[in-house]
Amino acid sequence: MTTEPRVLQPSEWDTWYERVLSAFAGEETPEEHELYRSLTEVERCLGVWDEGHPVATAGLLSFRMAVPSGAVVPAAGVTMVSVAPTHRRRGLLRALMRRQLDDVRAAGEEPLAVLTASEAAIYGRFGYGLATSRMAARIDTSRSALHLPAPLAADADGLVLRASDTAASLLRECEAVYARAVPRRPGMLERRPGWEHTPLLDPVRRRGGASPLRCVVALRDGTPVAFARYAVKLGSDESGAPQGEVRLRDLEALDAAGHAAMWRFLWSLDLTTSIVADNRPLDDPWLHLVDDRRRSAKHLNDDALYVRLVQVGDALAARSYAAPLDVVLEVEDAFCPWNSGRWRLAGDEKGAVCEPTRDAADLSLSVRELGRAYLGGVSLAALGSAGLVREVRPGSGALRAAATAFTSATAPWLPHGF
Repeated sequence: MTTEPRVLQPSEWDTWYERVLSAFAGEETPEEHELYRSLTEVERCLGVWDEGHPVATAGLLSFRMAVPSGAVVPAAGVTMVSVAPTHRRRGLLRALMRRQLDDVRAAGEEPLAVLTASEAAIYGRFGYGLATSRMAARIDTSRSALHLPAPLAADADGLVLRASDTAASLLRECEAVYARAVPRRPGMLERRPGWEHTPLLDPVRRRGGASPLRCVVALRDGTPVAFARYAVKLGSDESGAPQGEVRLRDLEALDAAGHAAMWRFLWSLDLTTSIVADNRPLDDPWLHLVDDRRRSAKHLNDDALYVRLVQVGDALAARSYAAPLDVVLEVEDAFCPWNSGRWRLAGDEKGAVCEPTRDAADLSLSVRELGRAYLGGVSLAALGSAGLVREVRPGSGALRAAATAFTSATAPWLPHGF
């Protein structure tokens, strides 16, 4: 056996993918299997083989991700990473991570790599920092109500709603809204061809007794401005009173009226008393429209998007900054040493430049902390309080200025996995 990863051949995909499914105890329908086959970029997949069998796997996906400023930046999506239990502690994962980042750097097209992690402790040592969180909520719609300001209610009333018990029938309208929403929120990914079908996957084994996936869209003058995909699970309490759940899969809107129309629709569905959502942004509008938040159970889930700066200069120059900034960063990156050193970052809301410098550093931090702060959802000041970002000249104000500049007006969020 060699521990050197090699590129997957198209004829090896089925065997390679079986290794991935085994690692995650996966079960798939033929529809899911064929879709994931079509989305796999075989030429960006790696494997380690032992006697003709794959024992470690990793793939890359060619994404474009929104960053603060509304720019959409190329990003390598790390996916399908596994190591067989029989081949642990042999350096296979490290070899895969090494090869991936070297390949991304050599191609020179993607300044960032991103991933979602099945185990949170794995990827920090390779320079990936947790950059987004997500909110899960169970909203008691029987004991709380939406209070819409009169102008907002009037705007929402002016929208035309179209609903379907078959989510696929409104796919074109939903994707039109999603495409326009991407630049507005850091962390969102553009849909490459084929990816628009992933939100529609709805195998019976995952429904838990709920209905097939449904959809509602809102239109203004014939143009879609919001949508929600959801299922309904009916039930009753001991007295027989209805106690159904609305299980929200996706909701996107381009303005406040669209958000209000979607949430009001979900709130009013017959025979239901709650809305259950597993993945919502931390600044979701319903939080500010509901009259009693205490009737809703909410919790923060940190199993979201990890960001890794592959090329520090290009990555920091690809986004804009909320306030004028001119700072020298001393970056430590043991795994990708080409990033280590001092970088002068100068920018504002219109753009930025980031170049190597010999000037004295203002802040010292690792590439992992840069990844955490990159999308604007994790404060550099908070990382400084934890001792993870150091102000080289204490009291200079450099940390506060950088923390302000790195913020995002909207909470970064990854709406779906990959």
